[in-house]
Amino acid sequence: MTDKYVEKRVLQAYQCDRYGNVRPLILMNELQGIADTHAEVLGCGRTYLIEHNMAWVVTHYLVDIIEMPREAEELSFITWPSDHDGLRATRDFEVRGSDGRLMVRATSQWILIDMTRRRPIRSDENLPSWSVVPERAWDRTFDKFPDFESEKTHVFKCRFDDIDVNQHINNAVYAVWATESVGYAYRNQHTLKRIELNFKKEISPDTPEISVDVAIDGLVSHHKIKSNDVDNAFVVCTWEEMKG
Repeated sequence: MTDKYVEKRVLQAYQCDRYGNVRPLILMNELQGIADTHAEVLGCGRTYLIEHNMAWVVTHYLVDIIEMPREAEELSFITWPSDHDGLRATRDFEVRGSDGRLMVRATSQWILIDMTRRRPIRSDENLPSWSVVPERAWDRTFDKFPDFESEKTHVFKCRFDDIDVNQHINNAVYAVWATESVGYAYRNQHTLKRIELNFKKEISPDTPEISVDVAIDGLVSHHKIKSNDVDNAFVVCTWEEMKG
C-alpha cells in the first residue's frame, strides 16, 4: 500500500507577505512541488511522462486554510493519492505545524493527457500501477464552478517568470491573479481562508495579457480568468477580516 509522503520546510521571510503570512504563490507551489516529487517516487512522475510524451493536467485545486502558515515555523507538507478511476486521479494534502496541528488541508483532481494530441488518455492503460491511501484530507467533490456577474475586470501582463518548465503558465500564478484582483485595500484588510480553483484551458506562454473578471460578495470573491475571450479558469476565494 502507498504511504503518505512527507517533507519538512521552515517558512522563510521572503516566502511571506507584509504580515508574515505565507504567500498564496508559495503555498500553491509547495503543494505542487511535493506532488511532483511523490509522483516520481511512485513511478508516474515527470521523468516517466516526458519519456512517453504525456503530462498530468490539474482540473481542480481546493485549498482550506485552517490556520495561516507563518514565517519561521517548521511545517510538514504531507501528500498522498487518495483515489483514481483510470480517467481521473485524486491527490490530497495536509500542512501541519511543528506540533502536529493541522493548518491546511487540500484536495486536487488530475487527468493524464497525450501531449501530441492534447487529449485525455487513461492512466490505468498508460502508467505503471500505483495504490492509494483511501483517506481524504478534505472530502469534497470536484464540481463545475458557477458563472457570475462581473463587477470589475483586472488586467495582468504574462511575465516570462510565470512560465514553467512544461512551457505553460504555472498553476500557482492563477492563485496570484485571483488574490491580487480583489484590489490592494481589500487584500490589506482580509486574510485568505480558502482558495478553490477550477482550471478550464491552459494559457499559452506568449499570451500578452490576462483579464480577471471579479465579483466580491462580502467575504467571498469570484474570479474568471480569461485570455483572448477564452475562459481559462474559475476561482472562488473565501476571506476573513483581519483582527486588530
